[in-house]
Amino acid sequence: MRKKTPLILTLLLLVQIILLQVLKQFPQFVETYYSLGIYPVISKISRTLFGWMPFSIGDVFYILIGLYALRWIYKNFHRLRYEPVRFIVDIAATVSVVYFMFHMLWGFNYYRLPLHTSLDLDSDYTTEELVATTKRLIQKSNTMHRELGFADSIKIDLPYSQKEIFQKSINGYKNLEQEFPTLAYSPRSIKKSGWSLGLTYMGYSGYLNPFSGEAQVNNLIKTYKFAVVSCHEQAHQIGYAAENEANFIATLATINNDDTYIQYSGYIFALRYCINEIARRDMETYNELLETVNPGILASYKEMRDFWDSYDNPFEEFSKGFYNIFLKANNQSKGLMSYSYMVALVVNYFEDKPF
Repeated sequence: MRKKTPLILTLLLLVQIILLQVLKQFPQFVETYYSLGIYPVISKISRTLFGWMPFSIGDVFYILIGLYALRWIYKNFHRLRYEPVRFIVDIAATVSVVYFMFHMLWGFNYYRLPLHTSLDLDSDYTTEELVATTKRLIQKSNTMHRELGFADSIKIDLPYSQKEIFQKSINGYKNLEQEFPTLAYSPRSIKKSGWSLGLTYMGYSGYLNPFSGEAQVNNLIKTYKFAVVSCHEQAHQIGYAAENEANFIATLATINNDDTYIQYSGYIFALRYCINEIARRDMETYNELLETVNPGILASYKEMRDFWDSYDNPFEEFSKGFYNIFLKANNQSKGLMSYSYMVALVVNYFEDKPF
């Protein structure tokens, strides 16, 4: 029986792939029974078990698995010559187990209802609606910039340590929960990544370990975006796998925070997405609107661009390309381009709401 186990697991990998293609046709089923049923229990257990630890258990797991895999390949590589089929089957069996655990612990969230459906928002918008929302965001961002006591030309830095931002981040979710109970977030479990330099060279601000449920933030980011990234990774923790949806939830979690600095970071984050979308549609309107944005806000955007440019390297393109393929394989048909869906959520959510 032990000799047959790898073959059985390999066949189950094929079964899993087929079932996932079927499952993507039933997002309401996934939403009801997994994302709002089983997953919240799994998520709370993992955050309770690992959240208090100052380092990432998931990263330790990755290291150990990586070392074991290298050792296994070293000891078994000769089999590729004498019994190639069994060698490949053994690897496929392992992939099958990992694939199953990935989906059970978090990955099924890729197949849930789109966020605009669960929040009862439209998914389409006109350029006129986009411009109107962007103008309101500019006015709100400029006003907050001045209310925080800074001249229009001064870049605002959040006056908190990264640890303090982690502590404050949960407040926005508690407030947001009053409007959207499904966005409840407790207990808190977010950490600085021990791989921050590597993440930066790959072009990432943070990540969620799907096996341990730990959210990691790139601690080299010293800009306004640290608070938004923290809330973005927390959105992944509560089951919103799509990057665009996590961005939108991060926007809501920051602007609903009681702290005005964190609110400000959320508003200028949403503004950047909207004004960039206008640039793709109408460059003349983009240039006109850009003139109305406080120079201090534009300086924050430039600081973020300069940060990423300083780590620009060929490996980033490979990394982003790989992640793009990963997203498409997990029900995100537009891959990294699906980030633009964030704008649709912002425009339709704020259409009838005051800032």
